[in-house]
This record gives sequence, C-alpha cells and structure tokens, in this order.
Amino acid sequence: MKKYFKRIVAVALVVMTTTACDRNFEEINPNVPNTVTPDLLLPTIIRSTVNENMGIGWGIGNIVIQHTAKIQFVNEDRYGWGQFNGVWNTMYGNLRDVQNMYDIASKANPVQRNYMGIALVMKSWMMSLVTDAYGDCPYSEATKGKTDNFFPKYDTQEAIYAGILRDLTEANNLLNTANERVSGDILYSGDVTRWKRLANSLRLRYLMRISNRRNVATDMQAIVGNPTTNPIFASNADNAAMRYLPTVPNQFPLYTSRVGSVDEFRLSKTLGDQLTALNDPRIRVFARPTVSSVAAGRPQWVGVPNGLDDNAALIFNGGAQNISRIGTPYYIDGFGTPTDAELNIARGIIMTFGELQFILAEAAQKRLITGSAREFYERGIAASFGFYGLTVPADYLTQSGVAFTEANALNLIGTQKWISLFYSGLEAWFDWRRTNIPALRAGVSNLNNNRIPVRFFYPDAEFTLNRPNLDEAIQRQGPNDINTAVWWDK
Repeated sequence: MKKYFKRIVAVALVVMTTTACDRNFEEINPNVPNTVTPDLLLPTIIRSTVNENMGIGWGIGNIVIQHTAKIQFVNEDRYGWGQFNGVWNTMYGNLRDVQNMYDIASKANPVQRNYMGIALVMKSWMMSLVTDAYGDCPYSEATKGKTDNFFPKYDTQEAIYAGILRDLTEANNLLNTANERVSGDILYSGDVTRWKRLANSLRLRYLMRISNRRNVATDMQAIVGNPTTNPIFASNADNAAMRYLPTVPNQFPLYTSRVGSVDEFRLSKTLGDQLTALNDPRIRVFARPTVSSVAAGRPQWVGVPNGLDDNAALIFNGGAQNISRIGTPYYIDGFGTPTDAELNIARGIIMTFGELQFILAEAAQKRLITGSAREFYERGIAASFGFYGLTVPADYLTQSGVAFTEANALNLIGTQKWISLFYSGLEAWFDWRRTNIPALRAGVSNLNNNRIPVRFFYPDAEFTLNRPNLDEAIQRQGPNDINTAVWWDK
C-alpha cells in the first residue's frame, strides 16, 4: 500500500512540475516566434484554398455542371444535397492569415507592397467563392474577431462585389516588380507581373459576373484599353494554376484517394456526347476509354446520364466496365508516379488564359469592349487545347457546332467555355448560373423538382453562433434553399 501511495505522490509531483513549467514555456522557449513574415503565411494560404477549390470541384462542381456523373452513392447527383461547409470554413479560416499578411506587409519598413497586393488578390478570389456559393455573407467585418467583433454582419452580395473589385484595383496599383522580392509563392514563384495580370483578369471575370445587374462596359473597356496600366493574361504561361508535386507532401488532391472512391465518378453523358459530336480530342484527356472497349480493341468513350437512381446508374450500358472513368492525368490509380505532362494538366486552378479569352469574346459580342469576338473565341479554344498539351485539329474551327457565327455567337462561346472549365473547381457552375449555357437539364431521377441547384445551404454553425445576422440575410436574400438565386443571378 505504501509503495502504491508513493507512486501516486510521484505522479502528482511530475504533473505539478510539468504544469508549473508550462505556464512560462512560451516566454522562455526561444523556438516560439513572436512574429511571422508574409513569406511564411503565403504558401499555406495558396495551398489550402486551392486544394479546397479542387476538392469541392470534384465532389460537387463537376457533377452539378454535368462534366462528370456518379454511378454509386448518387444522392449528390440527384440534388439530394446536405451542407457543403468546406468552402465556407476553409476560406474564412485562411482569411485571417490573409489579413495578417496584409497587415504585416503594410507595417514593414519599408512597406512590402507586393505582399499587400497578393493578399488582396487572394482575399478577392476567396471571398468570390464564398459569396457565389452561398450568397450574402460576412465580408466587411469578417476578420475583426480580434477586436471583439465575434458576430459579423452579413453584407449584401452587391456590396461584396463592390469590395472585391475595389480590392483588385488596389492590388493592381500595389503590385510592382521593383526592389521587392516575393518568397513563399507556390503559385507564381515570386513573379509579381503575373500576379498583376491575375488581378486584372479576375476583375474582368467579376465584372462579367455582375453584368446582368449593372452596366460594366466602361469598367471593362478601361482595363482592356490600357494594357500598360492594367495588364491581363497574355498566354497560358500566365495561368493561375498551381502545379503539384509528383509525390507527398503536395500532390494533386485525387492522387491520394482510394480507387473505389474515385470510380464512383464517371464521364457525364452530357459532356461525353458533346465532345464526341465535335470529334474533340480533349475527351481523351478528360476520360479514359471504357474497359470493355479497350479489351475488344475498339476504344470508345461513353458517359453516363446525370441524376440516375442507384440501380439505374450502376447498370447503365451494361455496367461500370462500359462507362468511362476519369482521365489518367487526374488519377493514376494510386500506382506509379505522374509524368511531367500529367502534372501540367492536373493543376490547382484559380483562372486560366483560356477562360479570359472567352470572357473577352462574350464582352466583345455584347459590345461591352472593343475587339473581335471571333478572334477572342478562337484564341480561347486554342488556349484550352494548349493547356492539355493538344493542338486544335485543322478542321475543328470550321465544323458545325464550332464555326463562329453572329447568330449563334453567345451559345458557341458559352459552350466552349463550359468545356474548357472542366475540373476547375466551381467556376463552371457559377458561370452556367449566369448564362444558362449550355442548356442543361436535371437528371430523370432528381430530387429537386427538376431544378438544378443554384447555391449551397448556409452552415448549421452559423445558425448557432451568428443567428441574428444570418436571419437578416435570409430575410433579405430569400429562403436558405438550394434554389434561391443569389443577387447577380436574379
């Protein structure tokens, strides 16, 4: 008994001693930094937000826009949606570090203008994802928790977009290559010129996004009409597309997934039929020929309709062996190492030169800017093919369904833009909601009264932690429902 008692006393003394030492550990430990620098914050900001964009793109973005479809566990494909909180949590979680990066850079001596500009670009892109996915949300007070504002108001989407465009304009003015090196940049390797081009290209994206709600012609023309002051993407070399490593710790998100989980997702019949009709070689990048057709020596690409019930999806066209899987660049079955060419395709995409060209094509066709809609359109197609290491076939641009015509220009532009945005996060969904191009239809067994969803549910945590402000936003915007359109979509 005495021996047992002595052990208890010994353990208690250890605990007391450890606790006492721990009270001042941070004060005496030289390895605990009191401050950080922007270059230490930037890699994680880029990596985690881009990875979330690609993750939600795989899980929902590709499905809702009918680039891919599911053959198992098909609830998401039938619009039996629950909450998707990853975008909300990831963007707001990283927004604190973005604000810290901006504040640290602004107080440095000398002021680190490039880091300030990069912070504003990342903030703008991140907040666009949140508001386009959910609608009204915290913006102006979103990073004021340190000042005891724990219940941020929900800004209107109109106000959020005004702030986004204002911040991107300021970023363009701040970013300058002279005498200020940028480290920790896993997107552009410190190339500030390309960050500046991204800022202005995003401005054009977001001006086009709100173009159904206000006249954006003057603002768009001011950007494209003054490339010296407002440079934009000039080629695929400017793509904001993070290149992953062939092995850990920074692989393309799907590379670490189980084969079974990935194989639930297959080529959508909507996209597959469109590419097949155009004899479009991009189908060989986006998807693999069916297992059975390869075995028979006649490779074929076959998609499955979106929105089938579990049984119909699993047995469609004779079963999984007769439906195309996702393309090799995006998943290598967990074996081997991706090639350099595959790593150039399986990137974490924020925005591409091809998308910009289609934005300019639409703007020119609508007379929002000067320039040839046809030339922008054809450059967009060439850029998309080039991104995948392909060359536009000789007769591709002259065939029916691709050849530019004034009468069908907007539909052609929108369709090619939709194809080019394959596995680009949520951007294809956002853009489709604005244009309704192509003319997608809800799947036959959908659970949403034949409607394709147009937003996410707000997270449950917001109802618990910030209920009054959320209720005000819902009253203003409309029901917390996947069919309630956001401001720019009304």
